[in-house]
Amino acid sequence: MTTSSASPTRIAIAGAGLIGQAHIATLAQRPELRLSALVDPSPAAATVAERAGVPLYRTLDELLAHDRPDGLVLATPNALHVPQALQCVAEGLPILLEKPIATTVAEGRTLVDAVERTGARVLIGHHRAHSPIMAKAREVVQSGQLGRLVAVMGSATFYKPDHYFAEAPWRTQPGGGPVLINMIHEVHNLRMLCGDISAVQAISSNAVRGHAVEDTVVISLRFASGALGTFLLSDTAACPRSWEQTSQENKAYTSYEDEDCYVLTGTRGSLSVPTMRLKTYPSAADSSWWKPFDCSVVPMTRQDPLLLQMAHFGAVVRGEVAPLVSARDGLHNLQVTEAIVEAARSRRLVELG
Repeated sequence: MTTSSASPTRIAIAGAGLIGQAHIATLAQRPELRLSALVDPSPAAATVAERAGVPLYRTLDELLAHDRPDGLVLATPNALHVPQALQCVAEGLPILLEKPIATTVAEGRTLVDAVERTGARVLIGHHRAHSPIMAKAREVVQSGQLGRLVAVMGSATFYKPDHYFAEAPWRTQPGGGPVLINMIHEVHNLRMLCGDISAVQAISSNAVRGHAVEDTVVISLRFASGALGTFLLSDTAACPRSWEQTSQENKAYTSYEDEDCYVLTGTRGSLSVPTMRLKTYPSAADSSWWKPFDCSVVPMTRQDPLLLQMAHFGAVVRGEVAPLVSARDGLHNLQVTEAIVEAARSRRLVELG
């Protein structure tokens, strides 16, 4: 089946909030795909559906009974992810499930078991996995230019305004903090670049916002390779060292092209991401802090990863490719974030299986 000769693949979206509306805008840019319907019980969703020119349904049951799509994007609150995804798996409906895959690892395992038992087509919405910047950074690490990977320093620091929480109060409650909403993206990036994470330690604070969830976390990481990492996460820090404010991929955010959010270091050099500034020694024999680095910038392209993810989802729906980010990938990411929360709570090292 090719998109040039076939009718557009019909995609419905459940959830008319911030990320749901971003997916609506993305679908409008993919000629091989078409938004077919919106699912959301909130009064505000009617305006979104009218603007998009599609029918609105209050529930998934209504959608499936009246206007079954080829695929469905689940951009609903975190607590609904597993029950709604299980409903779609039972119906044989391919889904793009926004991260996190679940609010708990136990719930996530239930969904992964169902997906793997049935062979359901489920793509988890870790959209940065589709970023050309990430692909190039991973290529540099795997090429050996940095030598053996030693460590990574990362940050996701930004300031979320008060209305962000007023519009969705669930973000102030367990399951809605920046570890699950934001750090889970970083975990997937770190796993892409450095491999699986085997242990974490963390200190968290809610001193600034006073919500029931964290607003700032300092995290230490150990990777299966033996490399170590540090990460600073805060949604109340007025600092642009976050992926959104450095990658220039999402035009909704002001970007600062002189800032990085990751620095990968090896025995022969370092790579700063996303500026892609590369500093390496010519050879192992030249590796010494008394000798100068060869300095360059790795060439790469920028494209909207949400746009690329949606194109990939269309191919998943049509059965042309396997999901780039599987349900099991989503579970691994959730396991790490849950370990971070537990490490901060218990003040101890948490090992991951």
